[in-house]
Amino acid sequence: MRRLLEDASQRAIRYLENLDKRSVAPTREALSQLARMESDLPEEPTSADDVIAELDKFVSPATVAMAGARFFGFVIGGSLPVALGANWLAGAWDQNSAYYDVTPGTAWVEELALRWLIKIFKLPPECGGAFVTGATLANFSALAAARHVILARAGWNVESDGLIGAPEIRLVVGAEAHPTLFKSLGLLGLGRNKVIRVPVDGQGRMRADALPSLSDNTIICTQAGNVNTGAFDPIQEICRRAHDAGAWVHVDGAFGLWASVAPTRAYLTSGVEDADSWATDAHKWLNVPYDSGLAFVRDAEALRAAMSVSAEYLPTGTARRNPSEYTPELSRRARGVEVWAALLTLGRSGLTDLIERTCRYARRFAQGLSEADYEVLNEVVLNQVLVSFGDAHTTNKVIAELQADGTCWCGGTVWQGYPAMRISVSSWATTDTDIERSLGAMLRTAAKHVTP
Repeated sequence: MRRLLEDASQRAIRYLENLDKRSVAPTREALSQLARMESDLPEEPTSADDVIAELDKFVSPATVAMAGARFFGFVIGGSLPVALGANWLAGAWDQNSAYYDVTPGTAWVEELALRWLIKIFKLPPECGGAFVTGATLANFSALAAARHVILARAGWNVESDGLIGAPEIRLVVGAEAHPTLFKSLGLLGLGRNKVIRVPVDGQGRMRADALPSLSDNTIICTQAGNVNTGAFDPIQEICRRAHDAGAWVHVDGAFGLWASVAPTRAYLTSGVEDADSWATDAHKWLNVPYDSGLAFVRDAEALRAAMSVSAEYLPTGTARRNPSEYTPELSRRARGVEVWAALLTLGRSGLTDLIERTCRYARRFAQGLSEADYEVLNEVVLNQVLVSFGDAHTTNKVIAELQADGTCWCGGTVWQGYPAMRISVSSWATTDTDIERSLGAMLRTAAKHVTP
């Protein structure tokens, strides 16, 4: 066992140490080699050493270097070394972190990390929280609590009696709400399409003046950090109007909530603490390994009522928090361990530097592209940059060639009818040198296809 795990760890370390030397996108040759893994399941066992070696030989080169310093394709970071190390250690512990009495060590660490996070995001101290897989399940969990409260007000127990025949729940979302929010609504039986869509402005911010009439059977889903522009809905004003009517306000803050720790960006989160529930990710700006999402609900008991489970064989009676009573999963890994490790290592100042620095890098991208007369489509308020190189054909050609070049990796999008390349800066590993090197590749590639 020792030899096998040491071999695997050394291969992983070599992979990370060589990321800066390789193309961010895998080469065609590396992709073609994957076919050599094709086979039927063998009848006899295979050496564990050979299994690890085969993974490293064929899959490592075929990965996109998302863990590196120049991946700007999605709003995701790499893994901080301490978070990866904590992930390895927690994996060795192999704790099914569902109940405190069974896994007290990991349950205790998660409880501490949640308290830190509530303070970081400036949320109400009475909040309940949950470590889940990502923003999809974080939205799902928080909205399940909202569903519970709204239907309980009407005398309906949705966990016991389901949704057939239940009182109506009205859903209000912005026209630029993220697709994972709609997936969560579908999973909850509330309907992906049974929503009132509120118009947005040119940056994707929900227009508070266009809100429909509200009541105590309404859930309003707001956004802190549009996935294209980084813009924030006017959450404070929406909360005021919603709470006057008894409505529930949910904040999808998959990455935007982290702006609260950055002095120059914290104004964006004004009023976020007035909402009733929140969702965010740790595998984005906190740079911990996949998968790691966070759900928070002001009414902790509402989250527990929506998520708890019981059976004769399960532990009962503990005075401490049982993690699985707040999550969709019963069996679950201790995701909070690497979050705790990342927060402790960074401290508040390190976390602030991470957010401020990556926002500064985004502004540098926007400046360099604008100075070269390429159109930046968004107000660069956070870590997102949208740039157009002309029509869809030209913009897509620049994106494809930039990806093939391998210096960095950016993806494409369409923003309110305009084709664009999207640049998301989130990694702890990115440096000024990486930004200048990547900007140079962008300008060099664009110059081949755009007529001055």
